[in-house]
Amino acid sequence: MDKNILKTVIADNQAEVPKYKVIPRNFTFEEFGNYIFVGIRRAGKSFLLYQRMQQLLAKGMKWDEMLYINFEDERLTGMAVEDLNLLLEVHLEIYGKRPILFLDEIQNILGWEKFARRMADTKYRVYITGSNAKMLSNDIQTTLGGRYIPVDVYPYTFKEFLTANDISITDNKLLSTEGKADVLRKFNDYFYFGGFPEGAELSAKRDYLTSVYQKIYLGDIAARHAIENTFALRILFKKLAESIKQPMSFTRIANIVSSTGAKVGTHTVINYMEYAKDAWLINPIQNIVGKLVDKETIPKYYYTDNGILNLFLLDGNTSLLENIVAVNLLHKYGRNDAIYFYNKGIEVDFYIPDTYIAIQVCYNLDNSDGTFDREVKALLKITEVLECRKLLIITRDSERKLEISGKLIEVVPVWKWLLDL
Repeated sequence: MDKNILKTVIADNQAEVPKYKVIPRNFTFEEFGNYIFVGIRRAGKSFLLYQRMQQLLAKGMKWDEMLYINFEDERLTGMAVEDLNLLLEVHLEIYGKRPILFLDEIQNILGWEKFARRMADTKYRVYITGSNAKMLSNDIQTTLGGRYIPVDVYPYTFKEFLTANDISITDNKLLSTEGKADVLRKFNDYFYFGGFPEGAELSAKRDYLTSVYQKIYLGDIAARHAIENTFALRILFKKLAESIKQPMSFTRIANIVSSTGAKVGTHTVINYMEYAKDAWLINPIQNIVGKLVDKETIPKYYYTDNGILNLFLLDGNTSLLENIVAVNLLHKYGRNDAIYFYNKGIEVDFYIPDTYIAIQVCYNLDNSDGTFDREVKALLKITEVLECRKLLIITRDSERKLEISGKLIEVVPVWKWLLDL
């Protein structure tokens, strides 16, 4: 790697970072912590780095004490782990100081974790981002030796989305007709087009989402794993989107995809699903009362952002509602064994063991088709087998409180639930 190229890249980044308009995320940095931010592409990981760098610049720190590199810069193509030390050499040549390191999308450098471990061991402060869930795998965490704080980064929460659109939430705003209308109008955007930070203020949101999905589908999944049958992969993601809310086995997914003419076997489907999880495109949620093998092989799958899910759907309001609840629960409670569904005789959409909350999701609580009775019955039934301290029905618009058989059930519209989450 040519040092002159690195010098140019570093100088260009120093000029660009202060120009970014950063909507501060709801995250507090520990002063001397080393971090790994991991999540779906375009979720705002880089913006967290910009946020931190701008904070430090505002406190009087200069670029002679900071080094920012984005490893998706095409000028760094071909850079290998043995070249990473050149970054330190170049910075020392220019400034003669040890910098805080900001390393963006470092998963592109094979073996990066050994360099990161050495930096932490030699008392560098380091901030890292990546778009691959394997960056938080046990093997890599063992190599890093507990030197880094791992953080899952999701697209904007609804509150962050409102902030990005210059809408502040107060009790008076929600009480006023115009204020509530502003919030609900923005919620429609968030519901259908998701919370990717760069898309929050765009008018051509669907075009932006299509480009993000194509980058994930073709780049982070197909190209990274040398998948030639991209047609089967595309059909797989479409069929998963159409099956939101339903537990899906690998065999069933393989059969559904194969029925379209895109022949794939169960083993191939297992690999494709792992790749999609690693790219943070999809998130599995398991049945809390399922047998061990069923927990692993027959979960429900949800897309990390409603905007990408909506690319696949026609009249998908019920799926979008359940998906937005799932993703925000994952955001709040974590991705690994913190959220479940319950399916044994009855089905309850979500159960959170840490807080003993059971949640049903229902777009319209009209009882003309027995929906109300069915949702309430399931919530009452789950209290007989699992501890439940709070029972919720999340709807598109309805709000009320019910007391049935001595149990309090809160019915809350999704936009209000998201503001209180």
